[in-house]
Amino acid sequence: MATADHSAAEIKAPPAMLPPAMPARAWLRDPWTIAALLLACLAALPPILAKYPQMTDYPAHLARWYVMLEHKTNPLLEQYYGFRWVWSGNLGADLLIRPLAALFGLEAGGRIIVILIPLLSGLGLMQVERALRGRVGIGSLLAMATIWSPAMIMGFLNFTLSLALVLFAFAFWVRSAGWKWREAAFVPIGLIVWLCHQSGWGVLGVMIFAYEWHLGKQSRRRNIVHAVLATWPLWLPLLPTLLASQQTAGSLNYGPRPMFVKWIEWKTAMRDQDYWTDIYSVCFFVAVPLLALCFRKLDGRLAWAALLMALLSLVVPRHLGGGDYADYRLIGVALMLGALAINWRPPVWVIVLATLPFLIRISVTASSWQAQSAEVSSMLRAIEQIPRGARVAYAFEERTGLWPTPGFGHLGSYATVRRDALTNSHFAIPGVHMLQIKVPDWQFVDPSQRFMVRGEKRVDLSGFAPAKVADFLWYYGARPAVKLPEGAEVIFRTRHSFLAKMHRPVAPPVLNLPKSELR
Repeated sequence: MATADHSAAEIKAPPAMLPPAMPARAWLRDPWTIAALLLACLAALPPILAKYPQMTDYPAHLARWYVMLEHKTNPLLEQYYGFRWVWSGNLGADLLIRPLAALFGLEAGGRIIVILIPLLSGLGLMQVERALRGRVGIGSLLAMATIWSPAMIMGFLNFTLSLALVLFAFAFWVRSAGWKWREAAFVPIGLIVWLCHQSGWGVLGVMIFAYEWHLGKQSRRRNIVHAVLATWPLWLPLLPTLLASQQTAGSLNYGPRPMFVKWIEWKTAMRDQDYWTDIYSVCFFVAVPLLALCFRKLDGRLAWAALLMALLSLVVPRHLGGGDYADYRLIGVALMLGALAINWRPPVWVIVLATLPFLIRISVTASSWQAQSAEVSSMLRAIEQIPRGARVAYAFEERTGLWPTPGFGHLGSYATVRRDALTNSHFAIPGVHMLQIKVPDWQFVDPSQRFMVRGEKRVDLSGFAPAKVADFLWYYGARPAVKLPEGAEVIFRTRHSFLAKMHRPVAPPVLNLPKSELR
């Protein structure tokens, strides 16, 4: 990998030597800095405009937090749910929601988290480039467009929060070179990142390793062993990661047809709402770092990390530590670091061109979130018909082959948040998730609510198992269901959803007649 704009004097300088940072006043007047700040703020636009965040998993997270905070003082919740708190590498938003919910309420606190994560991610990108190069350039502006990756859109809140912290932590690692307390400071920093999400902790380790390895190659005084040992302040959570206590069968596997799945994951690495916009985005963010490499405008201190992330996405299994898409989320990180590695300070007029990928993508995301949030608002009026403590079977039509990321897969979890209901759309697999279902005849969890249909096939709810033991059936689908369960009476309907009350047949009375009369 070539580095960008390094003079011979810089190459021979000690690793701790960094370009002088732009003075604060000049930094705030710099047009590149102003543009990056504006983009970082605009990154939070979708959850600011939409009342209901349209991340696929968000309602399930909201319900988990609600049970976590309220089940001990709420008898209705206590009869249905338990919560097994475990200190693990997947707690970022779970820890953050406690003070936010106390101050602003649960739903407002959750929305604040969704606003903070993309904002912090954008600011973190700026800090990394400023730490490495002393100013903001085209790398930060291009990398902004990767903030809303599928990991963000699907609602991997703990991971995306950890990734935002990783950017700040890495910038601090670069700035603190030569500081005698740097290693000691990174022991708790590494632990905090790991507590947010262990995959983010792994990303930080890879970035520090690649940075130190590249510096060692430049100085010719260090080798790969030194780069590995440089990461030792992050090793404290290594043992609990390897001996994860929450794993269960299938928590470490590639799934069927792994190489085909890897190809699909790379193809959909920027998947959001529009097929061609997202496909062109992937091609663009793969091609631009390669083009920068040809012109010697690629910073090896980040480029090696981007390459390692891309390779790891091919090696890491899909299911890791109980989580899904462990490999998929690394692709977005690779594209982000590849863009951020571009070290070029072109004329100011290029700013407009550099912001176009971000502006196009964020406008599509924000407009789709507004429309979907309005539909969710209409659909949630059904909850007014549900009494507290009811059992609600949620069903969702997911048509395979459609490009837009499905955003309604966990809406049934709002019944728990607002009506203390028992629902089937939660993440509550024993041994994997902290949320637990206590009802013996109701062990329905995600993905029991999903109906995967192809082509012109329609959802048939007549044999929907959760509905047979539920008080209400709540359905969302782009097309009406062809059949309803026996005893379903629709009491609320919107364009794409309905709520039905379940009238289960009453069993005939058992007559204790003499045997002679039964013949």
